[in-house]
Amino acid sequence: MTSLTSWVRFGRKILAIGRNFRDHAKELNNPIPTEPVVFMKPTSAYLEEGKPIRIPLGCKEMHHEVELGVIIDKPGSHISRDVAMEHVGGYALALDMSARDFQDKAKKSGLPWTIAKGFDTSCPVSRFISPAEIGNPHNIDLWLKINGNLKQSGNTSDMIFDIPSLISYISQFISLETGDLILTGTPAGVGKVLPGDVIECGMGEHVKMSFNVQ
Repeated sequence: MTSLTSWVRFGRKILAIGRNFRDHAKELNNPIPTEPVVFMKPTSAYLEEGKPIRIPLGCKEMHHEVELGVIIDKPGSHISRDVAMEHVGGYALALDMSARDFQDKAKKSGLPWTIAKGFDTSCPVSRFISPAEIGNPHNIDLWLKINGNLKQSGNTSDMIFDIPSLISYISQFISLETGDLILTGTPAGVGKVLPGDVIECGMGEHVKMSFNVQ
């Protein structure tokens, strides 16, 4: 059986949640959602440390978004909220890199965000983090620095929809499979990155990671 620690190699999908922190929704002038806003990234978006984040061709406004990633172990569909955490096998620190100018253009036209969110290298991730190591996933500090300057600082306790709610909601429509990654949303403070920038981010003291932008 393949170890969940190598979920990047075999996981079949990345399910991301938009606007799951009130302050982040407000900073982008988006309404506060009444149900989860779900979009997807292809697994070709994964990036591990040691390789650079690449700004996609034509993008003039790429933004950083630091997030808690939830890795699914036990597959299922129509999962009730009460048992949802039984399906979690681990966690990861993640970045949802976003071509914001592409996204804004798509939103204005009522078109999908796929290119804006799913380009190659748009999902940098950390190593696997076990549930025992992370403790309570609903009280995790998330932070991000650009060239040593703090840009994002938040806590997962501020999520509008918690992890059980997200798992239950998504699984009503999309079956969850072993190795799937759920990105749970980003706190306020997102902003532009430029070629040559160094992004450093962390999940409390559990894990840190760093990526160069080119």
